[in-house]
Amino acid sequence: MKKIVYCLLGCVCFALGGIGAVLPILPTVLFLLLAAFCFARSSERLHAWFRETKLYKENLEDYVAGNEMRKQAKIRIMCTVTVLMSIGFILMSSKGVYIGCIVLACVWILHILYFCFKVKMIAE
Repeated sequence: MKKIVYCLLGCVCFALGGIGAVLPILPTVLFLLLAAFCFARSSERLHAWFRETKLYKENLEDYVAGNEMRKQAKIRIMCTVTVLMSIGFILMSSKGVYIGCIVLACVWILHILYFCFKVKMIAE
């Protein structure tokens, strides 16, 4: 039963990651990491298939191999997160939820710092 749940959750996360690759509304990498986790727990065959997909190769393969990413992937991820968090920030500030704005700003700053200083860029 556990493997079926992981398989279904992996398929949903993979679909959301695919949509996120086309639309900047959804975070691609987050959903693909969740899909990789779920597929690894559900089936070796699904996990092997996932590692061969274009989405995995373009967004995660380099990072998983050695904590490195291509410049385009880093920029795409940072821009998507910035846009999404900006929308949340604007909506919360218009409703007067200032604590939420502070938390969101801290998360955004930590995200940018992590991608700038911890995730290495592949020299191409």
